[in-house]
Amino acid sequence: MSSLLRYKDYLGSVDYSDDDEVFHGKLQGIRDLVTYEGTDVASLKSAFREAVDDYLKTCEMKGKKPETTYKGSFNVRLTHDLHLKAATFAIRHKKKLNTVVSEALAHYLESHRA
Repeated sequence: MSSLLRYKDYLGSVDYSDDDEVFHGKLQGIRDLVTYEGTDVASLKSAFREAVDDYLKTCEMKGKKPETTYKGSFNVRLTHDLHLKAATFAIRHKKKLNTVVSEALAHYLESHRA
């Protein structure tokens, strides 16, 4: 089993409590707190899907737009030297800095099989 569950573009964590002998988790990448638990893998997966569906239904009933995960924008903190190198590379290759960072991240993830 993976340490992440995925359903309808939502990711959920997978943790185990030895004290309670239950699997549990929460939706990742949103500010709203949505949790679920199960006594085995099948019940955890089912509870996760139910939690996502319930979250979407609750948002609809309240007239609230559900939070979307990973919108494609995030801040990256770099050292001055790395920022300068990346910006210089982008300028020399007539690319936007965002393009260079996206390409570099895609290459890194592909080479590390994330």
